[in-house]
Amino acid sequence: MTTHRVRRHAARALTMTVAACAVAAATVLPAAASDRPTRQQLMADCASGAGKCTFNAPRLGEAYLGELRQVSNSLFNCSTSDSTQSMTWDDTVGSTDSLGVSVTAGGKIAGIVDLSVTASYSHSWSSSHSESSSLNMTVKPGEVGWISRAQVMQRVSGTWQTHYDSPQWDHYYWFFQDTITSPAKNGTDGKSNAVVVKTRKMTAAEKRSCTAEGHQGRTFVAPR
Repeated sequence: MTTHRVRRHAARALTMTVAACAVAAATVLPAAASDRPTRQQLMADCASGAGKCTFNAPRLGEAYLGELRQVSNSLFNCSTSDSTQSMTWDDTVGSTDSLGVSVTAGGKIAGIVDLSVTASYSHSWSSSHSESSSLNMTVKPGEVGWISRAQVMQRVSGTWQTHYDSPQWDHYYWFFQDTITSPAKNGTDGKSNAVVVKTRKMTAAEKRSCTAEGHQGRTFVAPR
């Protein structure tokens, strides 16, 4: 065999070897990626107790006032004079993590976060807040009124550590960052809860309903 033919065969063999390695790598990489748990899987194990979890190095952000939300039924005034009425309202505000998943009050996740925040800041953390009361509201003719409320909120950021008794996804420990948004105590960082009466003009369809549904000349309450 000539020198030229030897070199040609050697080059061909090298090309086939590189191609084979590329195929092997393409087969292994997706499998390795799928061996990592998702955050949802780790949180589920924390919640069920399958993993022994802690929420490390919690950092409380500055409190802020959340958005106003309707917390009462709506009062429609189909009469020709102002209507004043006492309206009851109730509001429950919960917590969510950075994926938008609810942190249930009384659950294992809430208990772990509360334990961590209490140890670091010497005050308890709450995953939910409920409040109710009543308020007099005045609605002018042709308007609709309701009660809205805004809750003082606060974010707590930290690192979840999940420990397994036997390796899961080839590791005993897994870590991930998380931020939980939750209701804060009224007055935190100088912020206060707000309860306000809101009113607006009825729409054309709502005005027509005053007559069509027999409400003309009086007020009626519609559930929120």
